[in-house]
Amino acid sequence: MSLQVTTSSKNRDGDITGVCGSGWNHDKATAIANVRRSASAYYVSVNGRTVHVRIGSRNGRDYLTTAPDNYGANNLDNLPDC
Repeated sequence: MSLQVTTSSKNRDGDITGVCGSGWNHDKATAIANVRRSASAYYVSVNGRTVHVRIGSRNGRDYLTTAPDNYGANNLDNLPDC
């Protein structure tokens, strides 16, 4: 079952530190583990534009992001804070 992400936690640098939805809140480590188990663990849907949350890697460190679709409103960075 996929969970809809409606808000995200960010640190001072703007890095995603967690994802949240109706009645749940997962930190980054939990979310990454869930995405590794199932590529469809989380999704973001804004104005009918839906993308799945995925794992990216930069400088050997994993981070949470959404699949690219050229629609900024459904990016984790642009969601309201948890």
